Amino acid sequence: MPKYIQVSGLSVAQELYDFIESDALDGLTVSASQFWDGLSELAHELGPKNRDLLAQRTDIQGKIDEWHIARRGQAHDAEAYQGFLKEIGYLVPEPVDFSVTTQNVDPEIAATPGPQLVVPIMNARYALNAANARWGSLYDALYGTDALGDLPGSGGYDAARGARVIDWAKAYLDQVAPLASGSHADVTGYQIVQDALVPALADPSQYVGMNTDDSGALVEVILQKNRLHIAIQIDPNGTIGSGDSAHVDDILLESAISAIMDCEDSVAAVDGADKVVAYRNWLGLMRGDLRETVHKGGKSFDRVLNSDREYQHAGKTHALKGRALMLVRNVGHLMSNPAVKDRDGREIGEGLLDALCTTVIAMHDLQRSGGNSLHGSVYVVKPKMHGPEEVTFADEIFTRVERILGLPQNTVKLGIMDEERRTSANLKACIKAAEARVAFINTGFLDRTGDEIHTSMEAGPMIPKGQMKVTPWINAYEDRNVDIGLACGLQGKAQIGKGMWVMPDLMEAMLEQKIGHPQSGANCAWVPSPTGATLHATHYHKVDVIARQDELKSGGRRATPDQLLQVPVSQGTNWAPEEIKAEIENNAQGILGYVVRWVDAGVGCSKVPDINDIGLMEDRATCRISSQHIANWLLHGVISEEQVTDSLRRMAAKVDGQNAGDPFYRPLLENEDGPAFSAAKDLIFKGVEQPSGYTEPLLHAWRRKAKASG
Repeated sequence: MPKYIQVSGLSVAQELYDFIESDALDGLTVSASQFWDGLSELAHELGPKNRDLLAQRTDIQGKIDEWHIARRGQAHDAEAYQGFLKEIGYLVPEPVDFSVTTQNVDPEIAATPGPQLVVPIMNARYALNAANARWGSLYDALYGTDALGDLPGSGGYDAARGARVIDWAKAYLDQVAPLASGSHADVTGYQIVQDALVPALADPSQYVGMNTDDSGALVEVILQKNRLHIAIQIDPNGTIGSGDSAHVDDILLESAISAIMDCEDSVAAVDGADKVVAYRNWLGLMRGDLRETVHKGGKSFDRVLNSDREYQHAGKTHALKGRALMLVRNVGHLMSNPAVKDRDGREIGEGLLDALCTTVIAMHDLQRSGGNSLHGSVYVVKPKMHGPEEVTFADEIFTRVERILGLPQNTVKLGIMDEERRTSANLKACIKAAEARVAFINTGFLDRTGDEIHTSMEAGPMIPKGQMKVTPWINAYEDRNVDIGLACGLQGKAQIGKGMWVMPDLMEAMLEQKIGHPQSGANCAWVPSPTGATLHATHYHKVDVIARQDELKSGGRRATPDQLLQVPVSQGTNWAPEEIKAEIENNAQGILGYVVRWVDAGVGCSKVPDINDIGLMEDRATCRISSQHIANWLLHGVISEEQVTDSLRRMAAKVDGQNAGDPFYRPLLENEDGPAFSAAKDLIFKGVEQPSGYTEPLLHAWRRKAKASG
């Protein structure tokens, strides 16, 4: 049993208490009593309000369920439906036009469109890799992935493939930094003459600086395109440079402009010990001293945070950030955690705990120079909020946190995840609720789809999962997010983001498709890896997002509430048996492939092979869709429990085979009563009753059982 320390009317897990007292507060002006009294204030004064808001969610959902049940078999009346949603407070009046007043925002948020990484904070290696992904090798990204249309062969360096990489990269330079005459492929040497690049660029202003070695030889040329930097590496003795006509050894791209260090969907943090792992890594990032020892090829080395880069221009030294700007994602309002209990023995809201802990840790960054934020801000992404009242509550939480810690008001900037239906339907009001804090809105279409299914669970059987991706409401949701964000003055003050490319092995497809995100007016979009960030950066060279936003602003809103609130219920259920079987198995395999990692291994997000053995980045959002979809079809009699159980067993065999090489893996078929298989069944068969269709309550419960059983 975990040991608890009694302090300020709270029971605090020993591990967390020790970490706060010995590590988190070390070097800060915040006293231990100040911290614990402040946490007690949050738990006992804001805890009841948190619970009331969750009760309101349940009440509203109950009324929506009753509405649909009463109208079973009737044609959907959109006008009556919207009137009903207004009547119950689901839809609120839009505020009059306004512009957000957020101040002291770093340029990575306010002014520089580019890729954004999201990584589990509990994995130090991933966290360091993401922070260091501000710069990436274009040559490596092209060579080591399928970006060129195929994968590299085994063995040593393939000179023919290397030549293809070089050809692609120099053709790319011709696109984004063309010469006044000729091609980069024909250059026999770069020079800097009178602070200008020779051969001359078509746009000389793209040249911003260079570096030389101790002998004065040119080793780096820095170019700029759409506020992102490109560094041409020159080395006549390098592996590639020695055979290149211009001695170009590599091309580095400014890649991950920002990175979200995630305490939420991508981690499995279910108790005090887990929360300490998350907070300790965040502390290392904020102090700048996080390190991890890596063992590779019989050698060991320490991975640390990269230093800033320097370059020379017009006789002056200039700096470029060497690390992505880091945001931290807290948990939402729903979950509690046994790491801390209130005076009544009740687990406190995990979002309250995250708010105080991640902010106090970020104070280490605020008091040092050259760290994460150069403008004195802390960036917190807040997920899974339902409507403006819950955003107002988040604003209140951080106002309290700032007062407790003695920080200036609005030091904490808020990222609003637009991933729940009541938020996207009231987005302008949600932004208004945090108008002095908002620095980020983002469409999380996966969770948004899960909430879409759950909200209309009683309306009828949903269309197949694959069809959801091309429904009119999805397009309306994505377009309205950008349009409303721009209308509320987010340009130049905040990020408008788009969701994840979930197939980390399919970079050729990503290069073809993900340019749609900057074209949409989004100034950041999520990528699954540092390599993905480097390749996605090429899209921001091709699309001037700021200019695209100006174009969109002049056109007004592109989607109506009617389009957004379309319910994706099937107009018929005459699917062929093989179609139904394929749908169940696709969902079942996804759920099982995920829970064996989450429940058994404690891995919140990872690359999970799908039913076709294609690796997908799976997290709770994808699990929410799959489990809610099966639950919906069960509810409406499209499928039976026997069919689902049969599919689960067949897919368990599939998942067992996909994990056969893992010595720590516990086979599902040998442990049907074990935590992982049991969690999968609960997610489906108890799916209708889960709050907003969330997977967290069940996953946390089964993960704790798995940890307790060893």
